[in-house]
Amino acid sequence: MARRALGRHWQELNEGQQREFVELFANLLERAYVSKIEKYNGEKIAYIGESIEGDMATVKTQILTKQDTQVPIDYRLLHKGDRWLVYDVLLEGVSLVLNYRTQFDHILQTSSYDELIRRLKANQAEYGGRS
Repeated sequence: MARRALGRHWQELNEGQQREFVELFANLLERAYVSKIEKYNGEKIAYIGESIEGDMATVKTQILTKQDTQVPIDYRLLHKGDRWLVYDVLLEGVSLVLNYRTQFDHILQTSSYDELIRRLKANQAEYGGRS
């Protein structure tokens, strides 16, 4: 997911920068995803179905709220070796990876990788993330 979120900028990073970004992005994603999902604490989750095309799959789920609304959450997966790995999550039709890629691309085009890292670390510190 981190590689997809950086898009074309990923190849510009050395291995150390890639590892650092993966760690910071994982922390950011965990906080963002968990905060959205926690809004639905105690709600029912329904499995809707799945589709597989080659080494890619989509698993469709739906949160059924107490107000009788349905909140779609789709998981996009990639088959690697003997495992299926999530590479994107669509919450209510909005791709987390595409959302972050747009934001990161803007920062990298108008500033620098160091500025992106500074912002990710500041966000992590502000919201009590791991260091």
